[in-house]
Amino acid sequence: MTGLRYVYAVCRPFGTPLQTQLAGVAGDPPRLLAHHGLVAVVSHVPEADFSEESLRAHLEDLDWLTSVARAHQGVIDALTTVTTPLPLRLATVFRDDSGVRTMIEAREADFRHTLDRLQGRVEWGVKVYLPAESAESAESAESAVGARSATASREPSAASGRDYLRQRSRQVRSRDDAWQRAETFATRLHRTLAAHAEDSRLHAPQSPALSGAAGRNVLNAAYLVPRADSEEFVEIVDRTKDETGDGVSGIRVELTGPWAAYSFVEVGGSGNESGEGKA
Repeated sequence: MTGLRYVYAVCRPFGTPLQTQLAGVAGDPPRLLAHHGLVAVVSHVPEADFSEESLRAHLEDLDWLTSVARAHQGVIDALTTVTTPLPLRLATVFRDDSGVRTMIEAREADFRHTLDRLQGRVEWGVKVYLPAESAESAESAESAVGARSATASREPSAASGRDYLRQRSRQVRSRDDAWQRAETFATRLHRTLAAHAEDSRLHAPQSPALSGAAGRNVLNAAYLVPRADSEEFVEIVDRTKDETGDGVSGIRVELTGPWAAYSFVEVGGSGNESGEGKA
């Protein structure tokens, strides 16, 4: 099959074969391209979709991007079950096998260093959400109070003004207290989990509009854990799910993984910038 070379990850040689039914981006099964004692996991993709110009156009097509991302992640997930992959950025594409080999040679030292650090380790993601009713009830109540105040303003009185200020003050305090309790819980949880992980990363909270998750994201963290210690780590997270008291009901702790260690890949140039042999 002709076409460009789509690169999913770089890893060390491994003996366990990938799933025979595994399909990569554009439906082409991934294959292993060995070079200098490292392995690039690649597949063929059509130039009509993955040339530099075509990729720029596809950036506006959310359905297309979602399809590519799912296929990309499917290959990374399959690799994670048999080895420790160093995942590359979505749509890392080269003209041919020679371009992939040139990339490996240029980044070989960084690849080896990072693979040594990540060997036998996986990433677990933990998110904490404050219930939407706790995070947003104050804003809704303030809007209602404001509406009542606007109605009352047509017949102004000192009593209505004092009532408005008292109610607004109570709602603001309620909102701030809920946030403070949730953040205190999230901070305590992060410290506990970080102490049981080799490394951790705090990411920016996710927007509900983008993630589609219910509630407000208070903690969005990743933890690098030896695969052999993963069962213990999961048990620690599970125990914390019932320890969310502190006056805030309904706090949700979400655990995801195990993943390839995306958050801990710090290879210079592991992304999709131009290079020799690049499409």
